[in-house]
Amino acid sequence: MPEPDTIPVVVLGGSGYVAGELLRLLASHPRFHVSAVVSAGHAGEPVAAAFPHLSGTAVGGLRFVGLEQACAMLRAGTRVGVFAATPHGTTAEVLDRYLSADFRLSDAETFASVYGKPHGAPSRIPSFVCALPEHYRETPPAHAAQPGCFTTAAVLPAYPLLAAGLCEGDVFVSAITGSSGAGRVPAPATHHPERRSNLRAYSPLAHRHEVEMRRLLAPALGGRPPEVEFVPHSGPFVRGIHATVRMTLREPVPATAAAEVLSGFYGDGSFVSTSTEAPSLTEVVGTNRCRIGVATRGRTLVATSVLDNLVKGAAGGGVQWMNRLFGLDDSCGLRLAGLGWY
Repeated sequence: MPEPDTIPVVVLGGSGYVAGELLRLLASHPRFHVSAVVSAGHAGEPVAAAFPHLSGTAVGGLRFVGLEQACAMLRAGTRVGVFAATPHGTTAEVLDRYLSADFRLSDAETFASVYGKPHGAPSRIPSFVCALPEHYRETPPAHAAQPGCFTTAAVLPAYPLLAAGLCEGDVFVSAITGSSGAGRVPAPATHHPERRSNLRAYSPLAHRHEVEMRRLLAPALGGRPPEVEFVPHSGPFVRGIHATVRMTLREPVPATAAAEVLSGFYGDGSFVSTSTEAPSLTEVVGTNRCRIGVATRGRTLVATSVLDNLVKGAAGGGVQWMNRLFGLDDSCGLRLAGLGWY
């Protein structure tokens, strides 16, 4: 039985990789308890059958349920946290019934142009805020949409530098992601055996996260979206994103000064840390942290950013937002040790 002062949460789309990470984080969260894990294709099956690494935890002892069964919980009138880990284009319709990437863009027309399908619940878009928790310093909204993993890796270093007026408006991003970012169902171009010992770019200057990056960086420039050029790459590893963000300084400054701007913006207790040393993936995999390394030469600034695409870029960012929506500290349940070797 859950503790009396804990908060019930429901995970939608509960059989994918991001959902698996959510459940791993929630299994040890001191204030949230998982009341239902929704999966239409696995209803009635044990959660631990899909995620054996959760065996022996309270979450692993649950069984997947169908959407209607989970909806009954909300109709009971209890305040419930809902995590949507459903595929792009399906979240809106599910949440529209039940009360995500579907709420990352600020209008239905942009969503349709980026994702190639109509938005499933356009009337709900205004009730969602899509932002990185570190950049949203207003009263918590009713609902929040965690930005995409590539977007998170690029915007965390770029935003403070633009807001401080240190850099001009154009941003170039080259980022490598692990195979878990492609989801649980393998496809010819994303299946891990095709990526092992291989590296390739895909959707250069045409990836949907480029639109998100522009939108989330616009407030740093007084509402004017910067020009963002983004080239993603498929990496030969499973977890993590390594992003290289190139920007133009308004005037030459040493790397230490640029790093101090980032450190001052995020603060000592943040999940984001900055130095002039280049970071590596093993520092952050399994955690909700982002490590940034800064280098400058003349008017060129390069920030290298590393994070776990499944945690800080997805599930951990979602838990960070949910903490805030329920008035908890952002770090509640998220001070995680890294995996080290994985």
